[in-house]
Formats: sequence, structure tokens, C-alpha cells
Amino acid sequence: MVTLLLGLGAGLAHASDPEAIVDVLKVNAGNPKGVRASFAKGQCVVGNYLPSKNAASVTKSASFSKPGKLLGRFSIGGGNPKVTDTNKTALRGFSMKLGEGANSTDILFENAPVHFAKSTAQMLAFLKVRSPGPDGKPDAEKIKAFSSENPETLNQAKYVASKPLPGSFAGVTYWGVHSFPAVNAKGKQRFIKFKVVPVNGDVNLSEEEAKTKPDGFLFQEMNARIASGDMKFKVLALLDHPGDPTMDLTMRWPDEDNRESVELGTVNITALSENASCDETIFVPGNLAAGIGEPPDELFALRKVAYPISLIRRKTD
Repeated sequence: MVTLLLGLGAGLAHASDPEAIVDVLKVNAGNPKGVRASFAKGQCVVGNYLPSKNAASVTKSASFSKPGKLLGRFSIGGGNPKVTDTNKTALRGFSMKLGEGANSTDILFENAPVHFAKSTAQMLAFLKVRSPGPDGKPDAEKIKAFSSENPETLNQAKYVASKPLPGSFAGVTYWGVHSFPAVNAKGKQRFIKFKVVPVNGDVNLSEEEAKTKPDGFLFQEMNARIASGDMKFKVLALLDHPGDPTMDLTMRWPDEDNRESVELGTVNITALSENASCDETIFVPGNLAAGIGEPPDELFALRKVAYPISLIRRKTD
């Protein structure tokens, strides 16, 4: 089955790279069994999506231009399912499936606007240099040398480090990272970036506040917030300009924070869901309803292959 999946990875440097990346993600996390290779700690949720009147001006996709159901998962980065919620360096993630059947779209978000690598080869090298040595720890000097030769691989970590610790999954701004070609109701195509913004603003903790929080506080807080009906997000489409970088995920679009955007709609998280509803399958990067095309970068092609491989591994561990 893995061989069949690798046939989907057009544009990858080597057919073995997706498997190698899943392998090293698992090794770096201590080889936990039966969990995702990345964003292992998470909670499945359900909700709904209500489009804005302007959604069709950006995309004809029924996922974004029509009301629909939502299946989602909030998570913490890394392959360790026991990572503490107070770990400031770990990414916060949000995956969502909007709509059903042929009208469904899966988009994956994280609380940083860039990725840590611009190619499959660079991603694999980044992860390998952080693998534990004979003493159980990565070689700090090798990491330093790699970072010096590949400074763009630090852009994501620097962005996360510059922000306070999130105090709620409902108070995080999430980014789609990739540049998606979108076709609107009039047939016009342009690149967009997805951005998910909390309706009630970011929720952050001071260092002193963070010290008082238990390991699983984000998930406890999410449960209470959903019960109060206070977990809503605006889904935005950032609009491209000529010359924007669409292939290098370590780079932001120029002036991205002040970029013109269109509100596509509102996501309302209404309940927790059994994690099996997310864990029995994956949020498929290539599942895009007509009107949203596949990003052209190499790492999107990688994700399309690596995610199914990770699913197979966690079901057969």
C-alpha cells in the first residue's frame, strides 16, 4: 500500500523521502506507538461553517461559499503525545474538514506563517541533525552548523519564540502556510493564503501565568470554552500580489500582516468529538473541492504522501 501511495508524490526529490521523514519524526519523538508522527497530542471537535457574502469573490469552492459541517482537530506540535501544554516552542495546530463528499476540503493550519524548510531534502536534513545520538541527545554543534548554513530553517522557531504562550486554542491565530490557487465564481484565478483569526482576539499568558498552568490546561480550557459557546474564528483569504513567493514556505509574503484580505466565513466549534472520528483517518492535504487548487510547492506534494504513510504506521505499530 505504501508503494501505491508513493506514486502520488510527483515532484518529490526521491520516492523514499516521505517514508524517511516519517521515520525520523518518530525517532526524534522517542518512537511512541499508535500516534501521529507530528502533532500527536490533540482533540477532535465538531462545528459548523457559515460563509460570508464575499466568499464567492475569492473561490467558487462549495466548501467555503456554502454553509456546512466542520470536523476539526486542535493539537500541539511534535510526535510526543505527552508534550506539556506549557511548552512554548511547540506549535499549536488546527486541522479542519469543511463540507461533505465531493464538496469537502481539508486545510491544515499552525500558529506560525512559515514552515521550517523550503524543500523535502532540507526538511529531512533538518530533522536528521536533531536526531538523538548515542547519549540520547542531539549534537548541539551539528545543529548550530546546519542552522548557520540554512538560516531560513530558523524562521519558524524565531516567529514562535517572539510570541507569548497561547492561553487557549480559541485565542490563537492560525496560518495555512501554503499558497493556494483559488478560482472565483467568475472564473478568475489568483493565489491566496488561508488565515484563521479568533473572533474574540488572541489569548496569551505571561511567564508568571504560565507557571501556574497544569500540563493539559489547553484541552481543559477548550472544553469549558466550547460549553460557553465561545469558540469562533474568522476564515480569511490573504490576496496575492505579483512576485509573491509561492514555492518557498520559509518566506512570508511581503507585508503579509497588512495584506488585503477577504473574509470567507465564520467557523463555530460547537462540541468535542470522540478522537476516533479523527484518528481513524487523516485530514488529507490533497482533498480540495473545486475552486481551490493544490499549492505548487514541493512540501505540499510531500504532505500528500507522508500523511497516509503516517496513518498506516500508527495503525500497524
